[in-house]
Order: sequence, then structure tokens, then C-alpha cells
Amino acid sequence: MCIGETYNNTEQLDKENEIELCQEYKYLCVIFCTSGTDNKEIRSRVIQARKSIACLNGILWSKDIRKERNLNIYNTLIKSSLLYGSETWRLTENNKRRVEATEMDALRRSSRISRKDRIRNVTIRQQIGLKETIIKRLNRTSSYGTAMFKEWQKKDYPK
Repeated sequence: MCIGETYNNTEQLDKENEIELCQEYKYLCVIFCTSGTDNKEIRSRVIQARKSIACLNGILWSKDIRKERNLNIYNTLIKSSLLYGSETWRLTENNKRRVEATEMDALRRSSRISRKDRIRNVTIRQQIGLKETIIKRLNRTSSYGTAMFKEWQKKDYPK
């Protein structure tokens, strides 16, 4: 697979062997594509998280389950499926909106607040007790990874 380049359909390894090149592939549930962007991966993660939310809809709206338990369900099932592999994402504004909308959909359902109630996202986060948005968390983890990489480059490893 060639990222950001045009290519032929096959690559010659040696005289007898040839490899067919592809536009995209999935490895460890992460989509890699030739465009070099993360748009397909982020869309896939949002779709998976939305499917989880749809499956858990009855549980999230249930009055028999405490809101703290619903928040635990959100953190373990929905948030983890949404953020898998997010440390390497390059987020555009459009993708940030998608991810944040998915987060707020899950938080509203776990708080039993409908969109018809017209309560702001900030108010819902305050009621739940969340201090940062999912986008701020993504920015923090990606900048931590960048700092670790720069520190790793400074070290003199044996060759």
C-alpha cells in the first residue's frame, strides 16, 4: 500500500513473486487507506459507537438503573469502542463534531435527557460531573504521545 501516491496494481518483489497493492486494509480493527487521512477510521468508530448506543438504548433510558451505573456503562462500552486507536488520529473540525455528537448522544441517554428538553451540552456534563470533553481528552493524549516521541528521539540508542 502506498500512502499519498499513485501506483500500479501490482508490485514486483522478485522475478517470480508479485504483490497486489490495495486501496485500504484493516489491521487490528483499524482502517488504513492510501489517502493518508483518518476519515474512514473515524467514521467507522463513530458508527460502531452509535450501534453500541442503539443496542444499549433500553438500559440507558431505564429508571431501574442508577445514573452512576449508566455512566460506567458509557465509559466501558461506548467510549472505549469510540476511542480505540484515537491516539494517532488527526482530527479535522468535521470529525471533531462527529465524535462530540456521538459522545453527547450517549451522555444524554445515560442521563435520561431528551434533545427535546433543549438542555445545553455543558449543563449535561456538569450534571454528570465530567470535567472535560472527549475532544479535550483526545488532544491531551495525542500531545502526550508527541512529547514522548520527541523525548525518545533525543535518546542515543546503540545502532
